[in-house]
Amino acid sequence: MPAAAALMVAACATPTPKPGSPIPPAAPAPALDASYDWHGLLTAPFGSFLKDIPLSLHEVLVFREEHAATSADEAECYAVNGAAPRFIARSPSLYMLCFKHDRLARIEATVRLPEKEAGQIFADACALWTKNARVPESQDCEGADGGTVFVARLENTADESDSQITIQLDASDPKPDQAPNQAPNQAPDHTPGHGSG
Repeated sequence: MPAAAALMVAACATPTPKPGSPIPPAAPAPALDASYDWHGLLTAPFGSFLKDIPLSLHEVLVFREEHAATSADEAECYAVNGAAPRFIARSPSLYMLCFKHDRLARIEATVRLPEKEAGQIFADACALWTKNARVPESQDCEGADGGTVFVARLENTADESDSQITIQLDASDPKPDQAPNQAPNQAPDHTPGHGSG
C-alpha cells in the first residue's frame, strides 16, 4: 500500500485548474508574406483602358469549357511580357489581364504549390482574404472587397505531382445608372455630344 499512498499524495499535490481561470491564448497564426494579399495582383484599377496598363502585354487565346463560360469570357486577354506580380510568395505560372470593350474587367493568376503544403497554404490565404479563421469546407474560396469579387480554387495539376491555386478577380458590375468613367456621386454628362443626351 505504500505505492498507493504515494500516488494519492502526488495526485493531491498536482494543482487543479480553478473554475473561471483564463484559458491560455492560442498560438498566433503564422505571419503571411505580403504577396498572399490578392490586392497586389491589381496592377491597374478595373475599368482602366488597355493602353493605360503599366505593363508590357501580349494577347493570348483562352479556351474555356462551354458549361463554365460567363459573359466575362467574351473578353480579350493578355499575358505579361516579363515578371508578373508575386502571389502567395511565388511567381505565377499564369497571370492574365482581360479586357471588355478595351477596359480591364478581370485578372486571373495561378501559382503551383507542393501538394503536401497546398491545403494549409490555401486555408491560410483564404482566411486572410475572407478575414475568417475557419478553414474552407470546399476547394473554393470566394468573397468581395470594395468593387472586386474574387474566386479562388485549389486543384491538382494534370500530372498530380503538384497542386495549384487559381484566383480570378472580377470587377463587380457597376450600377445600371452609373457609367464606367463616372464617379458614384457625379451626375451623368448630358452636354451635346456626350452621353446619351
